Amino acid sequence: MKTKLKYIDLFAGAGGLSEGFIRAGFDPIAHVEMNKDACDTLKTRTAFHYLKENNSIEVYHNYLKGIISREELWSKIPTELINSVSNTEISAETLPFLFEKIDKQVGKSQVDVVIGGPPCQAYSVAGRARDPNGMSDDPRNHLYKYYVEFLKRYNPKMFVFENVPGILSANNGGYLDLIFKAVREAGYELDKKVLNAKNFGVLQDRKRVIIIGWRKDLNLKYPNFEEKDPQYAILKDLFSDLPKLQNGEGAWGISHYTSKTTPYLEKSGIRNGIEFTTQHIARRNNDNDLEIYKIAVNQWVNEKRRLNYAHLPERLIKHNNTTSFTNRFQVVNHDGVSHTVVAHICADGHYYIHPDVKQNRSITVREAARIQSFPDDYFFEKSRTTAFKQIGNAVPVLMAEGIANKIKELI
Repeated sequence: MKTKLKYIDLFAGAGGLSEGFIRAGFDPIAHVEMNKDACDTLKTRTAFHYLKENNSIEVYHNYLKGIISREELWSKIPTELINSVSNTEISAETLPFLFEKIDKQVGKSQVDVVIGGPPCQAYSVAGRARDPNGMSDDPRNHLYKYYVEFLKRYNPKMFVFENVPGILSANNGGYLDLIFKAVREAGYELDKKVLNAKNFGVLQDRKRVIIIGWRKDLNLKYPNFEEKDPQYAILKDLFSDLPKLQNGEGAWGISHYTSKTTPYLEKSGIRNGIEFTTQHIARRNNDNDLEIYKIAVNQWVNEKRRLNYAHLPERLIKHNNTTSFTNRFQVVNHDGVSHTVVAHICADGHYYIHPDVKQNRSITVREAARIQSFPDDYFFEKSRTTAFKQIGNAVPVLMAEGIANKIKELI
């Protein structure tokens, strides 16, 4: 059997990028992530992959059903696999510890690829707009330096560095220049493109800067990605088999499907063989917000017109600011792809209103995960709020898989 290509995932989040690489046939050596809840999600997903490979997937399903605890689940897999997830912030102080730990995990293997994207708030246009210094003194601007240290240490054939389009304009493109300079000095050639998740079969309009690099001694290049618009729609193809809910309803545990799968759910691997999913749970909303949701949905579905907050009846306006963020209530597109899912979804659901007016609520954790193309057996640890944040920060799985397949071809 051919040896699988190996990778290290830095700033791994909940594992969207990693899941795509695993689906493309890569094998993770290590994940590094500073957020504990995201690390717990990574450990649970590591357990899933181990149990699936060893014909014991029923153990994982028992965890989803609440029959066994998380600790019992984790105890069923080798300790070194659980330990391959490092809940550590990457910094000058932690690099020696991380290198020592990952060296043991690497052993005699060759690291083929390093993947990951440093936290993007420092590069995002929204983050810079909110910060009086435009995020110029944010230490996260310099996390790329540690990424480069991993390239120097493990000498992978290629790397994938993912970030928001705002990185192109941050510091007038100065940060990008610094990244390119540091990577070239480390012995790599690289290129960047703005890729859109919807061209990879994800039902979401989500643009990301994908920097791909390769060792200078290898005759490689930036992969060629086709641009194909998805032929599917959110309501009919992505949400139709999930139980219909009102605000505040749903289950953190299992929810049974209410209809057969759809061609899109099959093709994307979102519905993947079991008869239930989890975390299909909706926020509770107050009457004022629910009235706004109804107006927003009717305007969008019937008139293809987005709600302007300033144009609401006066009795419904509760924010003093009616000149900026007037699109703070937004409906997920019912007959095409969704707008970008971001981490702010953990604060409230007003920007992600369900397009079925009869349900009159914001989207559930599972619906958000589906928009990000996570499979239905992917479980996000801890709470609804932390799950939403992990999902909003993730790289869509299908996009990651598409990138991984091209990298695999090249290597």
